[in-house]
Amino acid sequence: MIPKPYLMFMGRESVLRSAKTALGIRDWAPQDCVAQWRLGAEAIDLGLAEMRPRAAREAGARAMVLGIAPVGGALPEEWIAPILEAMEAGLDIVSGLHARLTDVPAIAEAAQRLGRTLHEVRHPRRPFPIATGHRRPGKRLLTVGTDCALGKKYTSLAIAREMRSRGIDADFRATGQTGIMIAGDGIAMDAVVSDFIAGAAETLSPAAHPDHWDVIEGQGAILHPSFAGVTLGLLHGSQPDVLILCHDPSRSAIASTPGFPFRSLGETRDLYLSLARLTNPQVRFAGIALNTSSLGEADARALAAALEASEGLPVFDPLRFGIAAAVDAVLA
Repeated sequence: MIPKPYLMFMGRESVLRSAKTALGIRDWAPQDCVAQWRLGAEAIDLGLAEMRPRAAREAGARAMVLGIAPVGGALPEEWIAPILEAMEAGLDIVSGLHARLTDVPAIAEAAQRLGRTLHEVRHPRRPFPIATGHRRPGKRLLTVGTDCALGKKYTSLAIAREMRSRGIDADFRATGQTGIMIAGDGIAMDAVVSDFIAGAAETLSPAAHPDHWDVIEGQGAILHPSFAGVTLGLLHGSQPDVLILCHDPSRSAIASTPGFPFRSLGETRDLYLSLARLTNPQVRFAGIALNTSSLGEADARALAAALEASEGLPVFDPLRFGIAAAVDAVLA
């Protein structure tokens, strides 16, 4: 488990899309954000108090999160001194970078000398078993998508929150670095060796009380030419009872890989169901989650109504409308 609360390290980053980790934690776990540390006025402002590590530690912080995802996942040289300062102040370091902090001699030496932990969430420390495919008690929901980076994490968080508000025993199960930092635990599926992805998914969502729900953050997309592998492993290992299809209506094709247009929502759903039935023949779709951030309120609601009529499922935006009806359908 990652110690909380956090000091959010923002470096000098001014591009919002590079700060999705920090923004996600701020939006979904504001109670875990003590302060921010920016290296320049140009850096993105999360609206938190400005503190250096010593002051943040005195204010209750227990770890510093590297809230920026640099291109390529490398560690900027400029960040080494702030990381050392944070550890000297008594903070663990939480990183979602592809680069390993333990490969930087100064950071590794300081962590060992000071007794600090480097929580490198993209680099699991535990081994995972080969999946069994055997059914286990408990109920599971998995968010899946027509593409990457269109709302699977936010949809999962919103559904888990709505369930808990109704008194339902539900856990959000994180499968990516930002989700892990929000939840404090999880498995970064994109860092698991391919033979063990389904086994890692079984580990992430173990046997539970029959009325317990695990709401599992999806990864990739089954029709994505680059990232379908992680999606399939999650489908088989999660053994979901319910699927929610996430879609961004402003896109007509895979965003990161030109030349691969979307299939219809119906065809995409049928493919997901066919593959998921290998380990749970009773799996069903309970809704379609739209990312309507590119649309005005009236247009977003009109599109949702049209899709409900054509697709025969509740259609909602987890941040704007319809979450209650979608959870009703999940529980039906």
